[in-house]
Amino acid sequence: MTSKPIDIIKKGVDEIINEDLLIKKLNSSRPLVIKAGFDPTAPDLHLGHTVLLSKLRQFQDLGHSIIFLIGDFTATIGDPTGKTELRPVLSNAEVKKNAETYRKQVFKILDENKTIIKFNSEWLGKLSAEELIQIIGSYSVARMLERDDFKKRFKSNKNISIKEFIYPILQGYDSVALKADIELGGTDQKFNLLMGRYLQSVNSPNNEEAKQVVITLPLLEGLDGVKKMSKSLNNYIAIDDNPKEMFGKIMSISDDLMWRYFEILSSIGAKDLAKLKKDTEANKINPRDVKFDLGIEIVTRFHNRDEAEQSKNDFLNIFQKNKSPEDIDLIEVNPMPLPNLLKHIGFVSSTSEARRLITQKALKINDNVVSSIDEKLTDGTYLLKLGKKKFIKVKITSI
Repeated sequence: MTSKPIDIIKKGVDEIINEDLLIKKLNSSRPLVIKAGFDPTAPDLHLGHTVLLSKLRQFQDLGHSIIFLIGDFTATIGDPTGKTELRPVLSNAEVKKNAETYRKQVFKILDENKTIIKFNSEWLGKLSAEELIQIIGSYSVARMLERDDFKKRFKSNKNISIKEFIYPILQGYDSVALKADIELGGTDQKFNLLMGRYLQSVNSPNNEEAKQVVITLPLLEGLDGVKKMSKSLNNYIAIDDNPKEMFGKIMSISDDLMWRYFEILSSIGAKDLAKLKKDTEANKINPRDVKFDLGIEIVTRFHNRDEAEQSKNDFLNIFQKNKSPEDIDLIEVNPMPLPNLLKHIGFVSSTSEARRLITQKALKINDNVVSSIDEKLTDGTYLLKLGKKKFIKVKITSI
């Protein structure tokens, strides 16, 4: 049986404001304008971003117009959502560089031929002082201080800059400029998303259908299982990670967090997931094997099945059979002291770190533990292994 559009859209969302208007818009004969904004405050999209992107893809497959909005203008201000202090200001060059990675990676999920990429500097950068004052004048400071993060900072006498007040208004104005029918965002973005809806109502006071529907989606916790996935917290899985790195990161999450990832990232149905969890808790299935399946599914999505299976095999070899992965990079170098070699191939950041690790017997060459920092390697090919995860083949050739 074919699912109704509303049923497809409602799956996995946290909240819809308002659902009646959403149904009315979906039942109209025109393609809707669906937007989601991403401030390029750091390079690379990660699995947390894919929650929104996958929902955008569902709208895309239903025939609607998708706008992937890069907040290059707002990124120079910094979203104050959830922040307890002022954010550092990014330069235009940093924002531009980060935005380019978004453009390259987003089409791993969205259909490039059916996606419109916009930058909000196109309209925000052209506002006159008079226009800006008129826009921000439509919202009061009292209402802005109702926002939880601002309220906490105000009560604790922490700085709140005027530009942070302006940020949600500018983000909201994006929806006015794009005439958005629907905007998607994480649950932490609800205030900003509703701002867009409010400004649309100010712009078209007697037209209920001019207001965007707000759809919030759950936030994905990072590898630590505590805070939301974030590049700045280094608890992320980038969608551009190589297959082995991606698989290894998935295998590193806790068993409890694994179920959360299944709920948010996997295509498995609710009934099948409930049964899988029940069987695992009853010790009928090893949680490690369940996590293998999750890793295979996610790596396949961003790479392919063969690379996913190879990543699993390498993981088993490294962590359970104490073997080396099958395909190892080969690098050619001239003879040099061992600590310098480890730094040269990227195993360590300094020769002092290399000496410390060698002294701790963390380095193996051709499966033999190295005990001296003065060990010399003559011409030939060697397999170097540092710890459990770092492997490389080195071919040494004298000039």
